[in-house]
Amino acid sequence: MGLPASGRIRSQQTFQSLRRPTGRARSGAVRAAFLAPDPVSPSPFPLVGYTIGRRCGSAVRRNRIRRRLRAAVTIASGELSPGSYLLGADPEVDGLSFPQLAAAVREAMTEAAQRGARSRS
Repeated sequence: MGLPASGRIRSQQTFQSLRRPTGRARSGAVRAAFLAPDPVSPSPFPLVGYTIGRRCGSAVRRNRIRRRLRAAVTIASGELSPGSYLLGADPEVDGLSFPQLAAAVREAMTEAAQRGARSRS
């Protein structure tokens, strides 16, 4: 079966650490924050959390945005560096076609990881 392409952030400590990420990026209506993998217990794949604020609409709309982001991350996960990512979205993300959303997610996450790697060196 192999390893999963990406996983969920389960630790509250990781969410707290993502308040001060090593890399941030934005692509259109998608925001990404990156935190380098923990050297003590690194994950071989990216861990992803989602933050969709109330300004994006009702709970139904926010959950739809979260599901779409999750699907876009699954597509992009083969190109992502290991580490923790926090994805956020603006209300306009709901109007994007799926290919546009997937491209924006991939671009934001890749750029955030690159900025995070530069800040560590």
